[in-house]
Amino acid sequence: MAPPPERGTFKFDKYQLVMQVLRDSGGPLTEHAPEPMPREWLEAVHDPEYVAQVFAAQVPREKERRIGFPVTPHIASRVRHTNGGTWLAAQLALHHGYAANSAAGSHHALHDTGAGYCVFNDLAVTANRLIAEGADSDAARDIRRVLIVDLDVHQGDGTASLMAGRDDVFTFSMHAEKNFPVRKARSTLDVPLADGLSDAAYLAKLAEHLPPLFDRFSPDIVLYQAGVDPHHDDRLGRLSLTDDGLAARDRFVVREARRRGVPVASALGGGYGTDQREVATRHAASMLAMAEENVRHPRPGS
Repeated sequence: MAPPPERGTFKFDKYQLVMQVLRDSGGPLTEHAPEPMPREWLEAVHDPEYVAQVFAAQVPREKERRIGFPVTPHIASRVRHTNGGTWLAAQLALHHGYAANSAAGSHHALHDTGAGYCVFNDLAVTANRLIAEGADSDAARDIRRVLIVDLDVHQGDGTASLMAGRDDVFTFSMHAEKNFPVRKARSTLDVPLADGLSDAAYLAKLAEHLPPLFDRFSPDIVLYQAGVDPHHDDRLGRLSLTDDGLAARDRFVVREARRRGVPVASALGGGYGTDQREVATRHAASMLAMAEENVRHPRPGS
């Protein structure tokens, strides 16, 4: 845990609470500590000048305002490790079917700046690197097509922008139409939702779009932005999902992937509220629901 910056409104303490809730759940849990994301992997997706600014903790003030907090040396180190966590989750998912990063999901970060509490875009960087290594004849697993499923309440505009024009990465975002960002990017498939949408209608929309997408695109892995901010009590959300609705959503994503033999790596994504333990409990419940669904399916290669 990096010390929180003195400026900015983002609540960093939920991440440690998520791990506490997971450990207290009694569920089977194996913890892994990621290596920091290599600089050249970040520079393959982000502007090298911006990467240098983050590494030196010298991000211009206007970019820090877009991010929502100052990039201190502690934060610079933290975001390299949280980005490395999504890469590690993808590697573990290839062996176990499912793995989770208990942080990251930084889907608003753009080519030359961060935004919306996001510094580097772990989803885009991981997708790019998976395919780059899959193109290597010596790679352990040939990953040619990556599906990014973004069910955060906010559109994954950074991911959409960074992966635009690629036919080997499919970006799917289902989000509250009137929520941040005001100016949306164009994902491969966007499904905007009306304010106040509840469990049944939300799950019907997901069932309408996700299974055909799997069958049409045939991904080798799913990177899943599992934000819990569609919850009806979320401070920044505009949707009305219950705890049961979020669990059904997460199980559905994993079920549709795993019954086709496709591994899933999830990232934490958004979740906001005045009671950080309540938010952390939602995130932990999301990961546990996905892990429980995963055990119902054979491991990749078995």
